[in-house]
Amino acid sequence: MSKLKVTLVKSVIGRKQDQIATVKALGLKKIRDVVEHNDTPQIRGMVRKVCHLVNVEEI
Repeated sequence: MSKLKVTLVKSVIGRKQDQIATVKALGLKKIRDVVEHNDTPQIRGMVRKVCHLVNVEEI
């Protein structure tokens, strides 16, 4: 199964509460934090919701 490398590139300060919760659920806390997740539809949906805050690479 392929993986996604997700990096937080913008701050969550001033964002809607659901976007903050999504970033936290992805495991990101600070700017430039990087996490790897399996490429599933659920993770893709979470990334799509906060696509303006993160960078995504396929591994």
